[in-house]
Amino acid sequence: MNRFLACLALLFIGLTTFPARSETLKLVVLGDSLTAGYQLPAGDGFPEKLQAALAEKGQAVEVVNAGVSGDTSTGGLSRLDWSVGPDADAVIVELGANDALRGISPEVTRRNIEEITRRLRERGIAVLLAGMLAPRNLGPEYAEMFDPIYADIASAHDALLYPFFLEGVALDPSLNLADGMHPNSRGVEVIVENILPKVEALLAKAQSS
Repeated sequence: MNRFLACLALLFIGLTTFPARSETLKLVVLGDSLTAGYQLPAGDGFPEKLQAALAEKGQAVEVVNAGVSGDTSTGGLSRLDWSVGPDADAVIVELGANDALRGISPEVTRRNIEEITRRLRERGIAVLLAGMLAPRNLGPEYAEMFDPIYADIASAHDALLYPFFLEGVALDPSLNLADGMHPNSRGVEVIVENILPKVEALLAKAQSS
């Protein structure tokens, strides 16, 4: 009897000392106003709606909003280490739109996004690059330099790619705010619906790494 009680005590100690690891993944969205929830009601931003969509799929994921309105790729790189903590499992990088709007050299944008991706991958974090397209009023040469940035970096650094974050939403007045650039609540829902398969692939990659 004493041996039985001793075994139970050891088992209890083991259970309390080594708790089961949480299965909840942490997904950080490192972006600008397109993901920060610019002028949207609370809960209608991209991170919140993405987390809700993943929950409906049975995915236990905490989606962290690390979007800053007006941020460029340079700003995203400068705050990378404190925006993406050591407990992050995966990151969606959505940066570059403000670079293009300001006419920043695509070489600068490429260098920044590549450095962000490289550093995240070195930390063992799964990365999904949410691409952007250059405004066509900047001319064909600018677009030819800017548009391939995301695909090139994803290929070079074993990251996943969603070619155009605003796919299905850009230039549709019914899915954007009055400024014509930022998605409204319905627009965010369309973005989430379209990008969801890539996000699920990202989480699968994070779980297997």
